[in-house]
Amino acid sequence: MYKPSRRTLLRTPIAAAGAGFLASCTDSGSAPRSGPEHPSAEEKFVPAGPRGYVNPSDPEVLAAERKRGSGRVRTFRFTAAEAELDLGGRSVHTWAYNEEVPGPLVRVTAGDVLDLTLANRLPAETTLHSHGVRLRCDMDGVPDLTQRAIHSGTDFRYRFAVEHPGTYLLHSHVGMQPDRALYAPLVVDDPREPLSYDKEWLLVLDDWLDGVEGSTPEGVLEQLKPGGAMDMGQMAMGPGHGSPSPHHRASRHPSPSRKPAGPNRVLHQSHSRMLHGDGGSVDYPYYLVNGRLPDNPSVFHCRPGDRVRLRIINAGSETAFRVALGDHTMTVTHTDGYPVKHKRTDALLVGMAERYDVLITARDGVFPLVALPEGKKGRGLAVLRTTKVSKKLPPVDVRPHELDGETVPARRLLPADSVALGDRDPDREMRIRITGTMRRFDWGFDHKPYSAQQRHPVRAGERVRLTLINATDMWHPMHLHGHTFAVVGLDSVGARKDTALVLPHRKLVIDFDADNPGLWMLHCHNQYHSESGMMTVLGYKK
Repeated sequence: MYKPSRRTLLRTPIAAAGAGFLASCTDSGSAPRSGPEHPSAEEKFVPAGPRGYVNPSDPEVLAAERKRGSGRVRTFRFTAAEAELDLGGRSVHTWAYNEEVPGPLVRVTAGDVLDLTLANRLPAETTLHSHGVRLRCDMDGVPDLTQRAIHSGTDFRYRFAVEHPGTYLLHSHVGMQPDRALYAPLVVDDPREPLSYDKEWLLVLDDWLDGVEGSTPEGVLEQLKPGGAMDMGQMAMGPGHGSPSPHHRASRHPSPSRKPAGPNRVLHQSHSRMLHGDGGSVDYPYYLVNGRLPDNPSVFHCRPGDRVRLRIINAGSETAFRVALGDHTMTVTHTDGYPVKHKRTDALLVGMAERYDVLITARDGVFPLVALPEGKKGRGLAVLRTTKVSKKLPPVDVRPHELDGETVPARRLLPADSVALGDRDPDREMRIRITGTMRRFDWGFDHKPYSAQQRHPVRAGERVRLTLINATDMWHPMHLHGHTFAVVGLDSVGARKDTALVLPHRKLVIDFDADNPGLWMLHCHNQYHSESGMMTVLGYKK
């Protein structure tokens, strides 16, 4: 049974993350109890909106947190600040956690209390969202909904019990900040880990444009909007500024100056067979695996015959990746942190913010792990090496035949018996239409842009069936905060997830139990879509 040691963490392919973990993490089980029972003034934030709903720090939220228990406290500190980062031979100016990309690995054990202080040293407000974690509402990190945004020069302490093991993702939830380096992996170990393996390989995928030839995520968002680069040339917001959007008040950031925003990053004539249409709207110059470019990839070392667990995280903002390891078959064991009945596959399609855990048995040699951006040019690359004999790394344009082999979609995965949603008829059924066009970039739900005062009501204890009807020509990775759901098929209830793809002119039916009171965002995890209005709120009625 695998239990990571400090030596193992220091050998992780994200070397800086392991070092950051050891430097920033302490065991403080004797620390005074705070958080669930004693929320601070910041944690008592009450958002504007209709009455009669459970607010983020209401007694119902605190009671749910107490049920999760209070184990060993694990303490971390992130500093969000401007940084010069080396992407493996290419330097970029961006925003990052602790001057790393990805940010430092945060590793805890199920049952622990995660105590993470975020120090904001950015020239804008920020927050931190623990993506996929079923946590207390006032620690969810959504500005204007679950907390006030963290002002520049101030700190915020996120403290909550982590109940379920799995592979998760930490990232900013303000504006276009996640399309910089404001993300980090979160691994929650299972104290009774049922899998047997020798090594663990953490793989964080990303699409990258910030700081390349003057591009910024905010500038590219402006290019995508009517009157942007597609219609008026290459004028957009300069670096260091946030963009006003339905999500975040314009007064939150410095007034933008109109400056050239580098080359036009609007993607034209994109197509993906797997995504049933366009691959996306943004033409990224780079794709990264573990923060490195494909011509200088990270290399993972193990021995032939080692059984290796790969934890694959898509931290990208606008790209789905088709992932395969050359000359290896993968066995899928988890998706979005929850175990599934093991399924062999050649490749995986990983949408933004999705996570997959797979097992492989390492062969003898040097093998490419390729992350192919669906419908886009380029690729991300990492390398598995098991031989001590000198051997060249794979070429940058390598294309393992597994990429064109069998790909198991999430809808065909079945949950492990231990996490299968119990058989029960829904108490409440909801239907939401996904709307908008690429031409107008007017993404939303039911033709409405996001407002923090929206509420789709549910009640504690209900089994909720939510049908998302995609009435657009684009695919969307839909994410529900604070819960996991089961993907409902024609004749089965599928894997437990928190993020799932909805293909163009198709629908996604999901079931979830309303067992985590508060106000929870439902949104597309294409950052450019969500910031254009494709977000809404599910609220628990009192």
